[in-house]
Amino acid sequence: MKKKLLLITTLFILSIIVVKAIDAPPGQNTTPTYNGAITIEKDTKASKGNYSSTTSLQNALLVKSGKSTLDSPNIKKTGDANDETADFYGTNAAVLTINEAVLHLEKATISTNGRFANGVFAYGTGVINVNNSKIATKGNNSGGIMVAGGGKITANNNTVATSGNSSAAIRSDRGGGDITVEGGTYKTTGVGSPTIYSTAYISTENTTLESNGSEGIVVEGANSVDISNSTLTANNTKLNGNSETYKAIFLYQSMSGDAKEGTSSFKASGSTITNKQGDLIFVTNTTCEIELNNNEIKNEDTNGALLRIQSAKWGKQGSNGGKVKLTLASQEVEGDIVVDKISSLDMFVSTNSLYKGAINKEKTGKVKLSVSSESNIILQGDSYVDSLENANKSNTNIYANGHKLYVSGKEVKINNNEYGKNVQKEEKNEIDQTLYYYVGGGIMAFLLLLIIIILVSRKKAEQKRIEQSKIVQIPMMDASPKSVNEVYKNIIK
Repeated sequence: MKKKLLLITTLFILSIIVVKAIDAPPGQNTTPTYNGAITIEKDTKASKGNYSSTTSLQNALLVKSGKSTLDSPNIKKTGDANDETADFYGTNAAVLTINEAVLHLEKATISTNGRFANGVFAYGTGVINVNNSKIATKGNNSGGIMVAGGGKITANNNTVATSGNSSAAIRSDRGGGDITVEGGTYKTTGVGSPTIYSTAYISTENTTLESNGSEGIVVEGANSVDISNSTLTANNTKLNGNSETYKAIFLYQSMSGDAKEGTSSFKASGSTITNKQGDLIFVTNTTCEIELNNNEIKNEDTNGALLRIQSAKWGKQGSNGGKVKLTLASQEVEGDIVVDKISSLDMFVSTNSLYKGAINKEKTGKVKLSVSSESNIILQGDSYVDSLENANKSNTNIYANGHKLYVSGKEVKINNNEYGKNVQKEEKNEIDQTLYYYVGGGIMAFLLLLIIIILVSRKKAEQKRIEQSKIVQIPMMDASPKSVNEVYKNIIK
C-alpha cells in the first residue's frame, strides 16, 4: 500500500513538473549565471560614469535589484559569446536588468563589438527606461534594445544602429516581453537584421525605422508589432540563409521554440511604409491579423505583391500555409494579393478605403471579401473569391477596369465604368448640386424677405388706420340766429 502511495505521489509530482515545463515561456528552463563588471544591487543615482567589459559572458553593467538612475553614462562592451543562450538571458549584453530591478538611462552612450553582445537587455522581471541615448552594436546577433523572458523596455528619442547580421535594432527572444518606443531613429545594415524582430509585444510611435539588408519588420508566433505615425523603409537588399524571398513585413512561425504558436498581429496607422524590393507583406505557417489604417504605402517593386500568403520552408509541408484577416480602414493601397491552395484570407475593405489590385487571380486560395458602401475596389486583374459581402448591393463600388470578379466560380456584375471618370462626374455633380442649393437658397431667401416686407407694410398701414379711427372729432358750431343770441346773452351775463 505504501509503495502504491509513493508511486502515485511521485507520478503526481512529475506531472506537475512536466505541466510547468510545458506552460513555461520558451527558454525558461535553464538557470543562467550572471556576471557584471559593475553590479548594482540597491537604489543608485550616478552621473557621467564609465562602465566597460572585455570579458565573454560578462555585462559591462548588471543591475540585479533596486531602482537606479544613470545620467550620461558611457558604457562599452567587447568580447564574444559562443551560443544563443546569451540571446535568451542577456549574459553578454552591455547592460542587463533582472530580478525586478528598474534602471533609468538618460543621455547614455552605449557601444558593443562582439557576437551576441546586445546593447540594453531586460530579462524576466527586469525593467529599463532609456531616453535620449545613442546605442551602436557591431557584432552578429547583437540587437540594439532587447527583451526576453518577459522583460520590459521603454525607449524615448534614442538613436540606435546595428551593423551585424541577425541584429535587429528592436529585438526580442524566448519568453518575449514588452517594448514601447517613442520617437528616435532605428537603423540596421546587416543581413537578417530587420528594424524590429518580435517575439514580444512591440509598439512604436513617431519613430523612424530603416533596414538595409533585411526585412523591415518580422513577427514570429503569437506576438505583435504596432507602428503609429512612424516611417518604415525596407531596402531589403540581401537574403540570409533562412529568407527565401524579399519582403518588407514578415509574419511566420519558425517552430524553433522561440515563440509560442498562436495569432500574430501587425498594425500600422498614420505611418509611411516604403518597400524597395519584393512583396510588401509575406505570411507563412501562422494565423495572423493585419490592420492598415490611413497609411501612405508604396512598393517600389512593381512585381511585388501587396500581400502573399503561402507555404514556405517553415512548418509541416501541406499544412504550413497562412490564415490572414486583413482590414483596410481609411486606407488606399495597391498591389496583388496572392493566396496559395493551403492558405486563406478574410479581407475587409472599410471606412472609405480604396484597394487597387487583383485578388487570388491564380484561383488557388480561399478568400472571403467584405466591402463597406463608401469604400471602393479597382480590379487590376481577374479576381476570385469564395464569398462577397458588399454593403453596396449593386456592386457599383467595385470597378472592373477591364477585368472580372468571380464569386464561388460565377462572374458577378460590377461597375464597368472607369473609376477616374466616374469620380470626376460625381465631383461635377456635387459641384452642380452645391451651386443649385446656393442659387435656390438665395432665391428662397429673397422671396421670404419680400413677403416679410409686404406683411410689415400691411401691418403698419392697418395700425395707422386704427389710430386715425380713434381721433375725437370736434362738433361744428350751430350758426342759427337762435344760438347766436343765446351766446350773446351768456356773454352779457
